Amino acid sequence: MRINLPQPSAVSTTTVRNLGILAHVDAGKTTVTERILYLTGATHKRGEVHDGTTVTDFDPQERDRGITIFAAAVSCLWDGHRINLIDTPGHVDFADEVERSLRVLDGAVAVFDAVAGVEPQSESVWRQADRHGVPRIAFVNKLDRAGADLDTAVASIRDRLHTVPLVVQLPIGREDGFTGVVDLVRMRALVWDGDTCTEGPVPGELLEEARRRRRALEESVAELHAVALDEYCAGASLREETLEAALREITLGGEGVVVLCGSAYRNRGVEPLLRAVVAYLPSPRDVPPVSGTHAGTEQRRPAEPDAPFAGLVFKVNSTSTGRLTYVRVYSGTLGKGDTVLDAGARRTERIGRILRVQADRHAEVDRAVAGEIVAVVGLKAARAGATLCAPSAPLVLEPPTVAAPVVSVAVEARTALDADRLATALARLVEEDPSLTVRTDPETGQTVLSGMGELHLEVAVEKIRRAHSLEVGVGRPQVAYRETVVRGVAGLVYRHVKQDGGAGQFAHVVIDVAPLDGAGEEEFVFESAVVGGRVPREYVRAVEAGCRDALAEGPLGGHPVTGLRVTLTDGATHPKDSSEMAFRTAARFALRDALRACATSLLEPVVELTATVPDDAVGGVLGDLAARRGRVTGQTARAGTAVITATVPLAELFGYASRLRSRTQGRGTFTTRPTGYAPVPAAVSGALPAAG
Repeated sequence: MRINLPQPSAVSTTTVRNLGILAHVDAGKTTVTERILYLTGATHKRGEVHDGTTVTDFDPQERDRGITIFAAAVSCLWDGHRINLIDTPGHVDFADEVERSLRVLDGAVAVFDAVAGVEPQSESVWRQADRHGVPRIAFVNKLDRAGADLDTAVASIRDRLHTVPLVVQLPIGREDGFTGVVDLVRMRALVWDGDTCTEGPVPGELLEEARRRRRALEESVAELHAVALDEYCAGASLREETLEAALREITLGGEGVVVLCGSAYRNRGVEPLLRAVVAYLPSPRDVPPVSGTHAGTEQRRPAEPDAPFAGLVFKVNSTSTGRLTYVRVYSGTLGKGDTVLDAGARRTERIGRILRVQADRHAEVDRAVAGEIVAVVGLKAARAGATLCAPSAPLVLEPPTVAAPVVSVAVEARTALDADRLATALARLVEEDPSLTVRTDPETGQTVLSGMGELHLEVAVEKIRRAHSLEVGVGRPQVAYRETVVRGVAGLVYRHVKQDGGAGQFAHVVIDVAPLDGAGEEEFVFESAVVGGRVPREYVRAVEAGCRDALAEGPLGGHPVTGLRVTLTDGATHPKDSSEMAFRTAARFALRDALRACATSLLEPVVELTATVPDDAVGGVLGDLAARRGRVTGQTARAGTAVITATVPLAELFGYASRLRSRTQGRGTFTTRPTGYAPVPAAVSGALPAAG
């Protein structure tokens, strides 16, 4: 496949669109991306997921498994606009890739399956986009499939995502007979014959339905937009210009979502999707200036090329050509050869080369300006989440959040000679993927790799084997348990006194410990109720730090503690021997003693499982879920299959994929999404191992 890389041009910031493609696994994200690249002339052959010829799924594991694992950036030109696009993973185990991508995007296209509607992971990525305030448009894909129905999919968007869907298209034909769409904004028909799109009047048999849907669209827009409401009340209709402007403002404000439809595989509906990206999604100038901190004060940087440079690293990738650091430039201009400051680490590095990225291919450019997404070569230590800025204008941007890992495996090299190579490979792996962690078990000496799920760890281990030619032994997966307080304790007193010559240590603290509502979500609240200055403010901060130290190991099995409130109620100091270190030590031991006195319980990670199985296999699947401590929460019928929703402990799902395949003769599929933590039954908790 030949790839045309967009060359540097005079495209201004207002004509740049930085967007991501978000969806549940198998909804068609990568196919949508491939069709966009094909239509914009970036490629001259349509890549197919099933053939392993896609541009963005270039990693061998992605092609072997047929799913997106790593977020891939591509760039293309359309109608005078530069579109920087990130194809994100759809599997829940790689949600951290989505999180890092959303942190640097201005807009997104959410892709939904026209048969399945809103699926569990599409709901999860929608919530992630909500947290980041990323405007979205929706594309209901696969309208050519049997059972596809736009209205049903739209209803699921309204009901499950709690947003206002603004449907701007009407399908022409159903299922295999789907040939085009009616554009309800311009009231024109778009019909595809192969790759050729023909525009014409609305077919007579659809004219009345199109008018009814246009009226419904106008009414929905008028309810959300003041200018549109005035025009609608004055004339009982909206002009095309008013409707399009209102749809853009509603999208940017997040009050509703524009919904388009099509079949990316058959190349139907992608051109209107590109028009909608340009018309409704924001440019870097349309989003608020990026906000950061310096010396404790908040600063804002506009998306202007002549402003001081500031950028955020969101991805690091080691390739055969060197270490690539992906950067979103928020303000200023980044030039080849520039010296930049890694603000968090407080060190300077030099930019060797700047690359405009097309998945695993790239073209070198001399500079990148505000609003662009590029990769740079030459940075030796910058990690994902690092802020790069001009040394003369320091700024620290908020990094993407990293979820705590929930599954661990022990890994070891097959030979002693490979131990150092394995350590190097693991260090590089963690550098590229911050959602992976590596630690050494102090009791067994084993190296423990932790991640977001069984598949996540499988992919990581396989990457070590392929990229570093290492044979790696892997232990049985273990989930990350938590401990929480069920019943607290009040007035626990701890005195820390140490005198062994010279300056001594003295700290006296009194604390209350109580459970928090919503325990299991890694919450900890510290409060001070000390009056009269009995504990100085700097020592109060030390008490909080000591309490956080004590949360690392709980009394039940040495697991991290969550879901508690600690209140410092009293204390005392010594005029000479008190110090921050003394109060931190006292608080650590005080909370440890308090936790032993509290009633505590063990928590385990729980997921929502959605399984699609043949009707004749439902009984066996339900019985298997019950044996895995699953609680069925819903069951619906869909075209000869049943969709079962259940809440299941993550620890019970290891190996479930092969079990489901055997029970359904290979026809069953399932997906999961994390829902938090839940108490472990007493009959189970007694058999669980302590934390390493």
